[in-house]
Amino acid sequence: MQNPFEQFVIHPILSLHIGSYDLSFTQSALCMALAVALTTILMTVSVRSKSLVPGRWQNVAEMLYETVFGLTNDYLHDEGKKYFPFVFTLFMVVLMGNLIGLIPYSFTYTSHIVVTGALALFVFGLATLIGLWKHKLHFFSLFLPKGMPWLIIPLIIPIELISYLSRPISLSVRLCANMMIGHTMLKLIAGFCASLFLLGFGFKLLGLVPFFINTALMGLELMIAFIQAYVFAVLTCIYLKDAVELH
Repeated sequence: MQNPFEQFVIHPILSLHIGSYDLSFTQSALCMALAVALTTILMTVSVRSKSLVPGRWQNVAEMLYETVFGLTNDYLHDEGKKYFPFVFTLFMVVLMGNLIGLIPYSFTYTSHIVVTGALALFVFGLATLIGLWKHKLHFFSLFLPKGMPWLIIPLIIPIELISYLSRPISLSVRLCANMMIGHTMLKLIAGFCASLFLLGFGFKLLGLVPFFINTALMGLELMIAFIQAYVFAVLTCIYLKDAVELH
């Protein structure tokens, strides 16, 4: 049985080194490029006809668009249109990474903390800069909820500050951990199933049990792929809302 963690190892496709820097084109980069290509095709070709009776792919594109537009409108209200392109781009980057990873022999780039961490830090940094630019020094009132008794202010401020600074950690680890755990389970059960099929007839029949379990898990992972992209978009909207409205 193969090591289930081997699927998360990055391998170069085209090696390229400049001095001490490794700029190799990896399978992770390939899947990212594929995600960009698929998103571009989906959001352009599928809606090019603008048919009054939308086809299957146009329905998918419109559903994704309306889902994220509804999120930005619900959380950011009048500011929603301004930040919709950013939130929608993040949503599609995460969603495509999750879905591509479900294809056998592909790579799940959202299972790497360096990817999810970079996305989370970008969201955190942008929200912080927006808050500082919009509210100047009043932005720091975010760490002091209204109506707090003076006696507990020295305790509340550190708690609020730690909570705020932990946002990129929770945002990145949540996505990374869900993708890694789900794919590890799929690999383990698939390896167990393959091992049983290599044995006698009785073991082959027994191997149908993990096979059907893995099929059900694949459906669950497909659902989780959408849920995690949605959660990432929701939390991004919440962080932007805090920066814009100081709530």
